[in-house]
Amino acid sequence: MSKSVGKSIPRVDAFEKATGRAKYVDDLCGRDALIIKVCRSTIAHGYVKSIDTKEAEAICGVVKVLTCFDVPDIPFPTAGHPWSTDPSHQDIADRKLLNQHVRYYGDDVAVVIAENEIAAVQGVRALKVEYEELPFVLDVQEAMKPDAPLIHDERGDSNIVAHTSINNGNYEEARKEPGLIKVEGWYDTPTVQHCHIENHGCYAYEEAGRVVVVSSTQIPHIVRRCTAQALGRPWGDVRIIKPYVGGGFGNKQDALYEPLCAWCSTKVGGRLVHYECTREETFVCNRVRHAIRTHIISYVRPNGELVARKFEAFSNQGAYASHGHGIVAKGMGAFPQLYPCPNVECDAYTVYTNRPVAGAMRAYGIPQAMFAGESHIDDICKAIGMEPLEYRRKYLMPVGYVDNFSKNEMYYDSFNQCLDKGMKAIDYERKLKEYQNQTGPIRRGVGVAVFWYNSGVWPISLESSSCRMVLNQDGSLQFQLGETEIGQGGDTAFSQMVADAVGVPVEDVHVVSTQDTDVCPFGTGAYASRQSYIASFSIKQTGQALKERILEIAHEQTRMPVSSLDLVDGKIIRTTDGRVLKTLGELATESLYSLEHSQHITAEKTTQIKSNAYTFGCTFAEVEVDIPMCKVKLLNMVNVHDCGTLINPALAEAQVHGGMSMAIGYGLSEELKFDEKTGRPLNNNLLDYKLSTMMDHPHLKSAFVENPEPTSPYGVKGLGEPPAASGAPAIRNAIFQATGVAIDRCPMTPHVLYKEFKAAGLIED
Repeated sequence: MSKSVGKSIPRVDAFEKATGRAKYVDDLCGRDALIIKVCRSTIAHGYVKSIDTKEAEAICGVVKVLTCFDVPDIPFPTAGHPWSTDPSHQDIADRKLLNQHVRYYGDDVAVVIAENEIAAVQGVRALKVEYEELPFVLDVQEAMKPDAPLIHDERGDSNIVAHTSINNGNYEEARKEPGLIKVEGWYDTPTVQHCHIENHGCYAYEEAGRVVVVSSTQIPHIVRRCTAQALGRPWGDVRIIKPYVGGGFGNKQDALYEPLCAWCSTKVGGRLVHYECTREETFVCNRVRHAIRTHIISYVRPNGELVARKFEAFSNQGAYASHGHGIVAKGMGAFPQLYPCPNVECDAYTVYTNRPVAGAMRAYGIPQAMFAGESHIDDICKAIGMEPLEYRRKYLMPVGYVDNFSKNEMYYDSFNQCLDKGMKAIDYERKLKEYQNQTGPIRRGVGVAVFWYNSGVWPISLESSSCRMVLNQDGSLQFQLGETEIGQGGDTAFSQMVADAVGVPVEDVHVVSTQDTDVCPFGTGAYASRQSYIASFSIKQTGQALKERILEIAHEQTRMPVSSLDLVDGKIIRTTDGRVLKTLGELATESLYSLEHSQHITAEKTTQIKSNAYTFGCTFAEVEVDIPMCKVKLLNMVNVHDCGTLINPALAEAQVHGGMSMAIGYGLSEELKFDEKTGRPLNNNLLDYKLSTMMDHPHLKSAFVENPEPTSPYGVKGLGEPPAASGAPAIRNAIFQATGVAIDRCPMTPHVLYKEFKAAGLIED
């Protein structure tokens, strides 16, 4: 029997995308749409006192001007989290469609709706906005001080969004043990942006008393809820349609401009209105990755055994809550699990500042946590004189470890298996010896870092998936899921699982890639490396239900007992002798057009998933450091994953390469910078923001350890985000091995290296 799962079949959307036939939001929007442009705050903090709209309204082509004084007085949340009926688990509702109290440079204060883009742009420029300026704060720890400017006074007298702790054992007592070695470090990670190819865009119109929004989003069902909340309308009054999406990486796991676009349509009689972010706007007015400052103290015995550890993380949330505390809390949660220690004290803070809003970005707090934690492990190795790979083998999470909260279990010796593959691929042992005790201006080094991740959000939030399958007259079938294709290849992996679940060739499976909340079964979308793992449950159950219906109908048509029938490769076979009784197409045609018993063969199942799955891996990096030039050249990088059974090996490799690319930029070049005097972003464009390109990459290598996940119907678990998790600390640790200088912030640009190399005495003025 041929199986689709495990094969590198071509992507089901490859032809459409390669030929340009795939339709995205901008392709689908009618050319008669009114154009929306947003007027943005030119101060970092303050109040809009007045907006003079007369000149803008007089411009030919301007249809309507709406300001922060016109919007409904309804604070709403934007985060792409499942809704909870428990108010204490609901996202923070702290923004409005347009904001009178502006909280960052670029905040939305007014919109111009016009017949064309030129008139809309001219209209925005003609608006005269008067502000009452207030002091602002950009630094996360400065924002925590009692005298810091208060950014959300409606939420109390502090800028702290949330503070949570983890306490195991007794840190204070344990650290007093005689003979312990103390290792301490502060680690900084930057604000970066997702830089997906397709900017966020959406269009909206009213139809039959409802508002319809077509959007480039990862989370159509959640955006429906957020939009309805923002407009103060019943959720059923809103319909969201998601076409092809040109990347998201978490930025589109938020209700970005769908609520504003929908509201604008209602203010112009339900006409079609279109809003598309410019690239400059995506950097500032969409979402960014949280900049997190982390403080770690470890007390270790001379053999490296961890006795007591303290972890503090300070997450720069920016102006509005968005995904809020979930990011830094996840990073904190990884800390006591990855290297188990009997005495741990952890604190995580999420803090409002007057920066652009931080939200979800690929790996959701783990790149920040891994940079801090894995850099710190190499600092420990330096302090006790132990080789970093040896240390990890000795003290990483052991087989059989179970997390008390998630109930995730370490079923296999995944870390050692991944480390074995990675070290062989990069020739680690030979290069480590070769690069010892180097002198001279050009030096090379190899480094390693591991990562921890999981698949989905249970038990923190709801995890459920729904699938619908419909059999066609020719024996082919189409299926729908709430889980979304956003460029990562999800539709292909889903199709392969459907083919196996039902028993048909994958070429007879057609995925309905467009999610339409009026038609598509419920699912929360693309995030949390949940797609393949979570969708596999509903696909398996729906496929089994469809197959059972098919075999019942086959019983009617062949008079063979169901127990003697099977569906294999699209053919009804008799299991007793393997005879093909009829094709699925013949059965479906006869069933649908039967004058005696006409049946339309469908199945739909919803599955709530109350499990999760660990995913593990590592990155090895080889670098060449030009000390006088303070420049790092990445020579080699290997990324190894235990992500369970591979549904499609070629797609898995592509996912890993994409994540490695993001990690390279995160480690070496990317950072959104701000003017300390005004709060204005300084490099919100692809010229000045140094995005990693193919010219910055060595030949990227990926490898996999396929340990089937016991909780998953197909043995699969998360892969989408983990490739971005451990690349930056691996590069950092390679620089450390090459030069003996520990760089405790990224990106590790020449400016950063110069300061550290000079302090270490490697260079002189």
